[in-house]
Amino acid sequence: MNCKEAKLIDIIAYLKKQGFKASKNTTKDVWFCSPFRNEKTPSFKVDISKNVWYDFGEGMGGTIIDFVMRYTNCSIKEALSILGTNTFSYHQQPKTIKTNDEPNYEVTKVGKLKHPNLISYIQQRKLNYEFTEKFCFQIHYAFENGNEYYGVGFLNDSGGFEIRNKYFKGCLGKKNITSINNHFNVAAIFESWSDFIAYLTYINEIPEENFIILNSTALVNKVIELISDFKKVKTYFDNDFSGSKATEIIKGNCKNEFEDCRILYRNHKDLNEYLMKRSNVNR
Repeated sequence: MNCKEAKLIDIIAYLKKQGFKASKNTTKDVWFCSPFRNEKTPSFKVDISKNVWYDFGEGMGGTIIDFVMRYTNCSIKEALSILGTNTFSYHQQPKTIKTNDEPNYEVTKVGKLKHPNLISYIQQRKLNYEFTEKFCFQIHYAFENGNEYYGVGFLNDSGGFEIRNKYFKGCLGKKNITSINNHFNVAAIFESWSDFIAYLTYINEIPEENFIILNSTALVNKVIELISDFKKVKTYFDNDFSGSKATEIIKGNCKNEFEDCRILYRNHKDLNEYLMKRSNVNR
C-alpha cells in the first residue's frame, strides 16, 4: 500500500474498528475522546469531508498515516504496512452535506492585554507580563449563538490567533506558524507561544535571535526553508513523542550548528512547566 491509497481509508471507520466510540457527531465533524490519553471531554476531531484528524489537547493532526505513526510510535513504512494488512472502509466525499468554510465566529476587538482574569492567567503560568504584552493581544470574539469570549491571542503568519485562557485552547482563523525575524544569525524555535514567553522570562531579556513558534508540531515542515541560512538553530520542544519527532526533523534539515535545548527541562513536560515549578521552589 502506498501513501495515496492509505489516505483514502476512512479515519472514522478505522477508529471505530480499533474500539474507539464517537462521542459527538455534527454535519461536519465526528468527535472522539483522544486515543492518546485518558480524558472525559472529547478533544479529538475528525473532519468528515477532508478525512483528516486534529487533537486539540496535543495541538497536532494530519492524515490516517500520521495517526497510525503517532498511535503506534512507528515509521511511515511501518504505518503503511499496518494499514495494508487490514481491511477498512474507504473514504468518500459526502454528497448530501454542504460544507461551509466561513468561520462561525467574529473577532470583535483586538487590544492591549489588560483584563484582570487574563493577567491572572499569565501570572499563574509564571510568564513575565511585559514580554507577554509585547507579543500577545487581548482578543474578544463572539459565535453565531451570541456567546462572547475573550482570551490571550498570539498572532500567526496567516493572520490567525492562537487563543488561550484558563478554560480554552484553540485557534481563530487559519492555523500557521509564527515567525519573528530580527535579522540575526541564530534562530530559536518553540512549540507554543507560552514556551516562547517562558524562555524570555527565564533569561529575563529578548536576546539577539530570531524566533519561530510552530503553534503545532504538525506544522514543523513549514520551518525547514526558514532555517537554511541561520548559523545556529536551537529547539525548545516538548519532552514527548511529537516534540522528539519535530526535533529530529529540524536537526535533519539543519545545515549548520544545531542545539536541542530540552536538557534544560529534561524532567518536565515543557519549558513553561519547568518555569512554573522552578518559580514555586524558589519562593
